[in-house]
Amino acid sequence: MILRHLEGIGTIKKFGFKFVLFFLIASPIMASETTISERPDFEKLVKDKKLERFLISLSVTGDGKIEGSAAGRDVSGDWNWIDGYFCRTLMWGERELKYNCQKVTFDGRRLRFISDRGAGQSASFALR
Repeated sequence: MILRHLEGIGTIKKFGFKFVLFFLIASPIMASETTISERPDFEKLVKDKKLERFLISLSVTGDGKIEGSAAGRDVSGDWNWIDGYFCRTLMWGERELKYNCQKVTFDGRRLRFISDRGAGQSASFALR
């Protein structure tokens, strides 16, 4: 009985991680997007704003910090703008997500981050 309970907890943790990871990197493609290629343009968009999507709320500050929460766990990291890409390190709870440089687009309402310099999966965030 106890063993089944512990196995169930492991399954829930695995599902929870996959669920959050999906919402951090997956999103439908939006129309009329503009690529953000300069740091000052990006900073103007995120200054004093929260980047939000289901179960995720993040702040990206001008001094290179990322702070917030995702699925009930703290998120923290650092970012920089390198060769036209948003490059970041990220911790989700105690789990380190790999360093990644991401293409950033904006459709007038939402920022979309596309992993692997625009060749990978994406996540879109409302600016609030």
